[in-house]
Order: sequence, then structure tokens, then C-alpha cells
Amino acid sequence: MSSGKFSSLGPVIRLFWRERRGGLMAGAALSAATVLAGIALLGVSGWFVTAAAIAGLTTATALAFDVFAPSAAIRFLALSRTAARYFERLQTHDATLRVLAGLRVSLFKGFAAPGAAKALALRPARLLFRLTADVDALDSLYLRVLVPGVVAVIAGLVTIAALGALSWPLAFAVGAAIVIPGLAIPALSARFAEKPARRRAHAQEALRARTVDLVAGQSELAFAGGLPDQRARVSAADTREHASDLALNRIETNAGFGFDIITALILSGVLLAGAALASAGTVTAPLAALALLIAFAALEPFASLRRGAMELGRTLLAARRLSPRLDAEPGGRFQPSAPKPGEALALDNVTMRYEGRSRAAVSNLSLAVKTGEKVALIGASGAGKSSIMALLAGESAPASGHVASLDATILSQRTELFQDSLRANLKIAAPAADDDAMMAALDAAGLGETVRALPEGLDTDLGEQGIGLSGGQSRRLALARLLLRDTPVFLLDEPTEGLDGKTARDVMSRINARASEGRTLLVATHIRREAEIADRLLVIERGRIISAPKRGEPGFDAALAALRPD
Repeated sequence: MSSGKFSSLGPVIRLFWRERRGGLMAGAALSAATVLAGIALLGVSGWFVTAAAIAGLTTATALAFDVFAPSAAIRFLALSRTAARYFERLQTHDATLRVLAGLRVSLFKGFAAPGAAKALALRPARLLFRLTADVDALDSLYLRVLVPGVVAVIAGLVTIAALGALSWPLAFAVGAAIVIPGLAIPALSARFAEKPARRRAHAQEALRARTVDLVAGQSELAFAGGLPDQRARVSAADTREHASDLALNRIETNAGFGFDIITALILSGVLLAGAALASAGTVTAPLAALALLIAFAALEPFASLRRGAMELGRTLLAARRLSPRLDAEPGGRFQPSAPKPGEALALDNVTMRYEGRSRAAVSNLSLAVKTGEKVALIGASGAGKSSIMALLAGESAPASGHVASLDATILSQRTELFQDSLRANLKIAAPAADDDAMMAALDAAGLGETVRALPEGLDTDLGEQGIGLSGGQSRRLALARLLLRDTPVFLLDEPTEGLDGKTARDVMSRINARASEGRTLLVATHIRREAEIADRLLVIERGRIISAPKRGEPGFDAALAALRPD
């Protein structure tokens, strides 16, 4: 693997270090303590058994032999190893899961940058794969690559130091025989496994996406006669994944065989060297047994590197996919500048195009909205209303021109609710809000009494996409989030679309009441009831303003009359 392939790990490692530096280091230290306690336990046990056997040859040596000190040492090492292993698993997994949670937050921020997720948004299964499987793949970096690698090297160095007390030539020979092949075999395995691991990830992604398409679109596929072709595509992806699994299994089997050969050679060499030293009287037989078992135990952490080697290719692919988003500037959204005094919103000769489209969504458009003014953008679907809102909200960047806006909150066409509690859904808008503030916002949105009547109140859990609330209640919850932010500017993109007339009029009345308290309101709509609260109408056509009648002017009523009625 070239060094360039590892460059994508930089942002990931920096995130790990920044998020849970202490926890990750503590986990690595506990892992090292576990391995060293295991090496010492096996070595002391071997020495004790051998020494006890030799001491039992005569009555005098049997009576003189101290069994209590080594027995106590064995018990201590056994308990220490068990405790260290427990706390190591607890610490490393806790730290890793917390880092991955922070990683998902960083990814959401990265994908929020203008244009960052547009290509992926066209293929939702791929975007979901980035936020789930790709993030999960990164836990191998710490748990199965970095920590085992560091611990294995420490085990090799400790083994050299321990055997050096018997014979330094033996210590260096055994250390080299353990460390060099112990690192070389996983490195070679990782190199050979990179392509199969990458192919498996691509095949798994394709399998999930095609299966979702098959299930979600089975009616359309059946009518169009496309079910056999789609099933064939699913089967092809499954076949590729299976072939990759077989290739990875072969590589792992060969690596295991290589470790078995190295283990046999090293133990044979240590056994012969120990026997020679014992015969020469340089060391005792129990110490020779101790050396043999220490060498055997020191091989274990190197063998555990195999799994990380098998997953390294997948980890590198995930890091390469996600690193650009992790390197995005914090709050990577386009930031409108501050408007002139007395103005809340302004566009000056702004043009905006969507990627892959030749026609501009907004073309050389200029507008200014005064502080406290209520303005409605009206026009047919595709006229450019939502594009203007996205520019002012900082969700899209202009190709040219100047955008200025006070702090604004947008209420988009879709109500995005998460499978979590009402409290958590409200805290998306204001993480520091307390219960009183949330209930006040719910009251202002007309949902307060409904929430108070629920057995668990704000702690009531919602299902996926807000299941548990009606369409009107979901929209009121979204409105409560808007009111909870309490910014100087409210941007409303078709706020009552899909609601019945009574609910829609109540929602607009509540929005109008809050806007009348000195806030600026910009509504994008093609529905009459939403535009009626405006002081001025901006008629949009093909990304341009073609007229701007004010309330009281003849064109105002005519423009309202042309909109879709309730």
C-alpha cells in the first residue's frame, strides 16, 4: 500500500484524538496491561510447574521449595489479567462508540455545506451507507489496527527484555523472529486483502441499494416488466459479495497458516536454545521453561493483527469517502453577509445555477426586504421561489452577486421529524432550551395542550418520520421549532402545503401573530391563504421578479386572485 492511500486516515485520526484522547489512551494502556499480564502469567506458571516437578524429586528439596510466593503471583496475575481485560473492553468500546457518535455529527455538518451531498442525495441508499456502514467500518482503525499494533510491539520489546535476563543473544534472536514476521504477515495480508475488501464494500453497497429499489419499487417494476432484470441485478451484487468473502477467507487462512509455521519454528528454536543453556548450566530448567512460554505468549498479540489486516482495505475506503466531509470548514454552509441598516434581507444581482443544469434557477435577481416587512414570493412550481429561500438561508451559494440577511430560520416544505422524543426533536432548533421554553413554543404553535395530555409529555417517543402525530400536528411541531429559534427573520417555504383548510388558517394566523412582533417574514407560496398576510407580493417567473405589487395597489388583489384558493 502506498503512503498516499493512508493520507485519508489523517482527518479520522485527528477526530479520534480530539474527541476522546484520554479514553483512547486509557484503553490502549489497559490492552497492553492485559497482554503483559497474560505473558507473565503463562511464563510464571510454566516456571512454577517445572520448578515444582524438579523440587519433588527429593524430600529435602520438596520441603524447602516455597510454593506460596509463586502461587500468589499466579493468582495476582490471573485476577489482574481478567480485570484489565474487562476494563479494557469497557473503555475501548465506550471511547470508540463516543467517537463514532461525534463522527456522525461532524459528517452531518460536512454534508450540510452547499452542494456537499447533492450527488449523494440523488442516490439516498448511498448516502445512508456513508452515514452507517462507512462510519461503522472506522471502528476497526482503533480497535483492530492501532491498539493491537502498538500492543504487539510493546509485547515484543518486553519479551526481549525478559529473555535478556537469561541470554541477550537469545533475546534478540527471538525478538527479531517474533516482531519481524509478526508485523510482516499482517502487512502482506492487508496488501493482498485491500482489493477484495474494497470489492466487498462496493458489492455490499450495491446489494443494499438494489434490494431497497426492488422492495420499494416492486409495483412499478412489475407493471413495467422489470422485476426479472432487477432480481438479476440483486443476484449479481450478491455473487460479487460472496466472491469477495471467499477471497478474504483464503487470505486470512494463509495468514493463519503463516503464523502457525512461525510459531512452530520460534518455539522449536527457543526449546533447543533453552535446552542448550540448561545443559551448559547457564540457566536452570525452570527458567528455560519460562523462556519458552514467554515466547509462546508473546506471539498471541501479533496473531490478533490478522483481523485488522483483513478489514484495513475496507477502513481505508471508508476513510477516503468520509475524509473530505471531515475536512470541511466548521459550519461549512454559505454565510450571507449583514444587510444595510433598516434592511433584513437583500439580494443584489444574484445568479444561481444547480449543478448539471444549463438554465439558471435565479437570474440576475435583486430584491430588498425591510425590517419587519412581510413579503410573499409567488409563482408557479419551478419558478425559483425555493431557490431564493435557499440562498437567503445559506443553504445554497450564489454563482455571482451578493446575498445579505439577518439571522434567519427556515421552515421548509417537508416536515423533518426524527425517531426520537418530542423533546429531542425540539432541541434540534435550540439545544439549550428548557422545558418551559419548549412548552411556550408548543403553546404558540397550538400543540401545547396536546402534549400536556400525553402520558409522557415531552418525553413521548415518535416513530419514523413523526409517526404518532397527524399531518397537522407534525407541521405544528415544526412551527414550534421555528418559534423556539426566535430569530429576526422567518423564511417559510409553502408552510401549510398538505394541511386541511382549518388547520392551515390556524397555522398561518399563529405565524402572522409572531411576525407582527417586529420580525421579518418571507413566504414562498402558490396558495392564496399563505400570501394574504403579506404586505408585498413578489411575482417570480423563470428566476426573475416580473412584478412587485404592494397591499392597496390594484395589482395586489389581482395577484392574490390568481393564486390557488384554499
